[in-house]
Amino acid sequence: MQAMGEPVFSWPTRVYWEDTDAGGVVYHAQYLAFLERARTEWMRAQGHGQDSLRNEHDLVFAVRAMQIDFRLPARLDDALQVSVVLRECRRASLVLAQEIRRDGELLLDAQVRVAALSALRFKPVAIPQPLFDALTLHVETPA
Repeated sequence: MQAMGEPVFSWPTRVYWEDTDAGGVVYHAQYLAFLERARTEWMRAQGHGQDSLRNEHDLVFAVRAMQIDFRLPARLDDALQVSVVLRECRRASLVLAQEIRRDGELLLDAQVRVAALSALRFKPVAIPQPLFDALTLHVETPA
């Protein structure tokens, strides 16, 4: 997953007891937290932390839709890599492709649509033009 010569954003995490069920397998809902944290860190890597989005732009991103394919389980103490690729940047939403891997092996892939909302009103808003322009530079289309 590369385009325009930029590496895919990847965020490392590890599986802890709190992430697993009684059998030591990651509980399905915990994958959502891994994906969310990676999206947050991807946005921060673009220079836009959650505080600045909210305070400077009155903007938050909220998940609107998600399609997930659970392929293999992650287990207690696994070191995981959670990737983020921006696939679409629209005026009021983003579509991101995400994967979770262990030692290069695909465990989960997801497509996530997030909506741009006013932080104060929690209503849909257009992404501010400077942010929109910056994000469109990172759109990667599948090969």
